Amino acid sequence: MTEDACFPVLSLIYFLLLDRPQPICPIEGRSGSNLPEQIPLRTLQFKRGLLHELRKGNATTEQIRLHNLVQQLPQAIIIGVRKGGTRALLEMLNLHPAVVKASQEVHFFDNDPNYAKGIEWYRGKMPFSHPHQITIEKSPAYFITEEVPERIFKMNSSIKLLLIVREPTTRAVSDYTQVLEGKERKNKTYYKFEKLAIDPNTCEVNTKYKAVRTSIYTKHLEKWLKYFPVEQFHIVDGDRLITDPLPELQLVEQFLNLPPRISQFNLYFNATRGFYCLRFNIVFNKCLAGSKGRIHPDVDPSVVTKLRKFFHPFNQKFYQIIGRTFNWP
Repeated sequence: MTEDACFPVLSLIYFLLLDRPQPICPIEGRSGSNLPEQIPLRTLQFKRGLLHELRKGNATTEQIRLHNLVQQLPQAIIIGVRKGGTRALLEMLNLHPAVVKASQEVHFFDNDPNYAKGIEWYRGKMPFSHPHQITIEKSPAYFITEEVPERIFKMNSSIKLLLIVREPTTRAVSDYTQVLEGKERKNKTYYKFEKLAIDPNTCEVNTKYKAVRTSIYTKHLEKWLKYFPVEQFHIVDGDRLITDPLPELQLVEQFLNLPPRISQFNLYFNATRGFYCLRFNIVFNKCLAGSKGRIHPDVDPSVVTKLRKFFHPFNQKFYQIIGRTFNWP
């Protein structure tokens, strides 16, 4: 039994922005004016195995045609933020039978050589799915890369955009921890977080440090709002996704116009791992990779305080833009 199970759902309804330019690339099923034909459950259950064969490269062209499977451009993208919980969000959304995920980060819109390969190259990186499922990909670098909002807009001006965020200082330390671990694997030394986050000449927060800049969410979001209205974004609370994921996932289901399918049955807390794992059915469970949930190094409390004070006004502006507040210091 694979994780790409599918069940009948209603098609997504996309709201076209009449006052904005039309995208360059046509997207299938944009109007959503007619409800899709319901798909027999037995047929979809068979396709679970077929989708697995497709991933292994064993399915034939005839099988693909007979079972009406396609590679769709994504109807929703998790645009970031790095170390906000993008992988966890993608895997949890994949619990929904109407969702199919791109397993790898494609880096199409933020990578010039990839982008130059064209939209059909991008489509070829998407998983096979039934036309009435939605495809989701995630590439966290999208959120902070200058060219990405315009490029995504040109593909599909009405696309749904998911952004998962954590408390900015915690996110910056997590970002540092991942880089530190990579350095240690290569037996390389690395500066302490405090030395990178604080400018030694001014003793103020070092805004040139990428981990700090990435956590200034409002600065990046403002660039996206030049192309997309705030209604096309859904902000996920990454801290809550760790401790109580179901309510956050239910909000995403609503945003994507999906019928509610993810339940508490699909999520169980693994005390050994220290976070929630996924239950697709009575026989197939999945936990995130062991690299998730790294232990953060201790950081000087005065530096934490300085960073939180620095991020505070940016957080307040972020709350105003998105219409939601978080329990951040």
